Amino acid sequence: MPLLTFDSADLGYGTQVVLPALTLSLEAGERVALLGQSGAGKSTLLAEIRRRLGNTAAWCPQGHGLVPLLSVYHNIYMGQLERHAALSNLFNLLKPRRQAWQAIETLADELGLEGLLPRPVAQLSGGQRQRVAIARAFYQQREVFLGDEPLASVDPHQALRLLEHIQTRHASSVIALHQHRLALAHFDRVIGLRDGRIVLDAPARELTLAQLDALYPDARKSSRGTEVDATT
Repeated sequence: MPLLTFDSADLGYGTQVVLPALTLSLEAGERVALLGQSGAGKSTLLAEIRRRLGNTAAWCPQGHGLVPLLSVYHNIYMGQLERHAALSNLFNLLKPRRQAWQAIETLADELGLEGLLPRPVAQLSGGQRQRVAIARAFYQQREVFLGDEPLASVDPHQALRLLEHIQTRHASSVIALHQHRLALAHFDRVIGLRDGRIVLDAPARELTLAQLDALYPDARKSSRGTEVDATT
C-alpha cells in the first residue's frame, strides 16, 4: 500500500524550487535510507513528507531541535505537548506529572539515558542529546519515523543500536544519513539525491558501497583512497 506519492511535484521553500518535477512513491512498511551530499535536497524532501503525513509521522530533526535550558524530561515530554491543554503543560513544567515521568523514564532507560531526566540538556554530550531527540520522537507514538540525520552524533555501535530501536518501534521509516554500511545492511531501499534530483533508487540488497560512494563526488576528491562515512 502506498504511503504517499509525488507526481512531478516541485518541492522547495517559498519561490525556491529545490527538487523540481519530483516523481516518487513510498510504500507502507518500507525502511528507506536517503543519501546525498549536503544541499542535495534530503531535508527538503523530508520536510514535505512530514507535511503530507501530518500526525501519522514522528519527527527527529537535524540538529536535535532541543531546548538547552530545559531538562531531559521536559524535552522528551514535548513529543506530546499538543495532546494536552496549555494549563496542563504549564503545571507539568513546574511539577512533572507522575504518569508522564514514569513513561519517559522507561523510554530514556531504553536509550541509555538512565538517571538523566532532571539534567538540563545543555549539560549533555552530543551523543546524549541525539538520544534525547530520538526519545522525543518515540514519545510521539506515531506510525512512521522520519529522521534528518538522527544518527549523526553517535559512534558506529551506538548508531546501530539506535537504528534497531527505531525500526523495532516503526514498521515504516524514512531516514537521511551518511552511514553507507547501515544503509545497505539495515534498510529495504536506498534513495540517492544529487543536485536536487533522484539519481539512485533501488533495493538496498542490490547496491554496493561503491555505488553509494559515488553520491559524494566532492568528498571522494578531497579524500582519495578513504571510504567516506561508510563506517561512522
